[in-house]
Amino acid sequence: MIDPFELLPNYLAERTRFMDSTDPSRWQAANEGGNYVLYWMQTALRVDENPALDVAKLLAKRLSVPLLVFQSISPESDFASDRHHTFMLEGSRDVQQQLAEQSISYALHMQTSADEDSHIVDLAGPAAYVVTEDMPVDPQRQLVYRLVEATDARVVCVDTACVAPMKMIGKAYTRAFAYRDATKSLYSDRLEFEWPEVACELAQFDLSALNFEPVDLHQQSIADLVARCEIDHAIGPVADTKGGSDAGYQRWNRFKSNGLSGYAKKRNNALLDGVSRMSAYLHHGMVSPFRIAREASKAGGAGAEKFLDELLIWRELAYAFCFYRPDHDRWTGIPDWAQQTLEQHASDPRPVVYDWETLARGETDDAFWNAAQKSLLVNGELHNNVRMTWGKQILNWTQSPRRALELMIDLNHRYALDGSDPSSYGGLLWCAGQFDRPFKPEQKIFGTVRPRSSADHAKRLDTESYFSKVATCRIDPVPKVAIVGAGISGLFAARTLHDHGCHVQVFDKGRGVGGRMSTRRLDGVSGFDHGAQYFTARDPRFARYVDAWIQKGLAAKWPDSDDAGPQNIVVLENGVMAFKTDSTTRYVGVPGMNSIAKHLAIDLDVQVNTRVTKVIGESGSLFVHDDQSNQQGPFDRVILTAPAAQTVELLADFPTLAEPVSRIEMDPCWCAMVRFEQPITDDWVGAFIHDSFLSWAARNGTKPGRPTAEHVVIHANPDWTKANWEQPADWVAGQMLDEFWRASGLAKQAHDHLVAHRWKYAIPVNASSERCFSDEEAGIVACGDWAGGPRVEGAFLSGMAAAGRLLGTFHS
Repeated sequence: MIDPFELLPNYLAERTRFMDSTDPSRWQAANEGGNYVLYWMQTALRVDENPALDVAKLLAKRLSVPLLVFQSISPESDFASDRHHTFMLEGSRDVQQQLAEQSISYALHMQTSADEDSHIVDLAGPAAYVVTEDMPVDPQRQLVYRLVEATDARVVCVDTACVAPMKMIGKAYTRAFAYRDATKSLYSDRLEFEWPEVACELAQFDLSALNFEPVDLHQQSIADLVARCEIDHAIGPVADTKGGSDAGYQRWNRFKSNGLSGYAKKRNNALLDGVSRMSAYLHHGMVSPFRIAREASKAGGAGAEKFLDELLIWRELAYAFCFYRPDHDRWTGIPDWAQQTLEQHASDPRPVVYDWETLARGETDDAFWNAAQKSLLVNGELHNNVRMTWGKQILNWTQSPRRALELMIDLNHRYALDGSDPSSYGGLLWCAGQFDRPFKPEQKIFGTVRPRSSADHAKRLDTESYFSKVATCRIDPVPKVAIVGAGISGLFAARTLHDHGCHVQVFDKGRGVGGRMSTRRLDGVSGFDHGAQYFTARDPRFARYVDAWIQKGLAAKWPDSDDAGPQNIVVLENGVMAFKTDSTTRYVGVPGMNSIAKHLAIDLDVQVNTRVTKVIGESGSLFVHDDQSNQQGPFDRVILTAPAAQTVELLADFPTLAEPVSRIEMDPCWCAMVRFEQPITDDWVGAFIHDSFLSWAARNGTKPGRPTAEHVVIHANPDWTKANWEQPADWVAGQMLDEFWRASGLAKQAHDHLVAHRWKYAIPVNASSERCFSDEEAGIVACGDWAGGPRVEGAFLSGMAAAGRLLGTFHS
């Protein structure tokens, strides 16, 4: 029977713990007959000075079994995005190469959706031991807990991130000076420790026995891999920050040579290159904190001393806090005194309350704060001295301090390459009073939590210069992108690329933006939503925008539960209201469906009344031609969002991309719009119609923000529409109204307006499961509601995917 503490040298044993150690008998039953040792690599994406890898090597050597290093890139995190995935995969590519040089088996699995099997449970079963990193934050912490609950695997957790092992700290400290005093001996004994190499020959694991095909990052495009994942494609990779140990140590060596000595003097000025910018590499374990600390200590001087104080005391204080306080990501993670004072001032008037989207895009009325947020959005990082002001300012703009903390965590983790790190929690919780003391006198909103004004910060850091430094697109040269179509797909793709600093021009054949989310005006006011009738928000990537639009007043639920009128969407069969529909929450734009499109188009270069007829490639650039024989360009990339059949026509010179799009079929729809003098019913606001050539009817005036006049929109089904496609619009409108009276069972009423409109490409018959189609060599991406789903949500996510595809290719 193996006693792991006898097997491991002290420098590894002191940072190793066993997830089943509360049950000694379970450890005694360790699977020594296991076929291999599994190192589940999650947060230490490096080979050098990696304690978890070293523990796994020693266990495999002792048992004379192969070692398999397994990594799964998962979309399970709420903040999974192209930015985080790309950075990790670039790190994994270095790992794959370095493990191959040591003849250690490595298997990478790409989990494209949360529903897909991560394979860790199956791999853990036959393993003698499962070794992984001891990371005290979610989602990694929960993944380990779930593995322990789901299997009898012997799970060994190893601290790979801290010079002073977290399990030796003893408790969560809330003040830096107390932590510094308590850990002096721990650091003095370990700071200059030369990490020994664990060299041993190990048997090879048979990768052909796996029930998945491992990803070879030297043969497959990282951009392609990322594009296949159901993650947030609206957050692109950071152009000048590549992932991996090689890139991380290159950055460290530059700082060590050129910046370390001046760190103490320059570190608080965000206009100077006075900080290491190593946090992302440390967070993902791509560089060794032991090596960084050791080399800084050897360099000596005031700069190195201050750098080590930040790296060891403040950083590892936060790690230990998270290790001993599982509630570090919740409101209870801040001190009682801070909770009390902030709650006492929760009802203080806020100057303004901003929605998530306004904050995320850095579009507040505070120029300094916007610059800080743009740094997160564009660069994936935020200068630490600025982060403190950035976080505290959010307290002024939210309904409650609890919501402020939620937004700090969301915005930081979503955009920062070092997001979800214990150090991130340390900084964010500090904004709400953690690791600090009360400050008097009390102030509005903050109470006795230390205030930090963005206006005061702007006095010592020129806002315009700071904005220019951090918000400028890092892609050189800045890409020029043409987008054909100003519907939801095209506008969200344009919005995403524009916010990342790309030059974007949108072309649309219509008189305004919106596509099938357009609104027909009558008598100068919103009259009929004659295309998309409503939208749903099932995907969290779309839902958070919908929540923001509701807060802005651009969208609302329909039916409106606060409305005194009818609340039902029903099914009509042969003139009888058969039943009410399901409990699906439906939303509409306010005051019209096109309000969402208009919002997304703000400050974009949109050229309407322009029918693009062709895209051509010439001398490495792309040009778009319109029906007036005008040529627009040159462009580096083009996104096409027209209906599938029209997209195929535009791709006449690009048959490879046109071929899969040509398989998509779309049905047409005749729409009738009628205004009545009186309400036609009190029983429903919208109706799906069965046993009729009609499919839908909606009382537009029941939607929030609309005139109360009885405007009714009626849709015909595809078969009838096709059969009567060439009929005059007046005849079609009359036929549809007559059928509406029969199918609804309602008494006929007088109307004073009746018109019909036909949508040639209304509903995809066989929408592709792919969110978009891309020809990287040509530089063209095609997307729309025919790719990934026919709903508004599908169109939005398709545009997101198209933008992400381009941002990924720009990075690669």
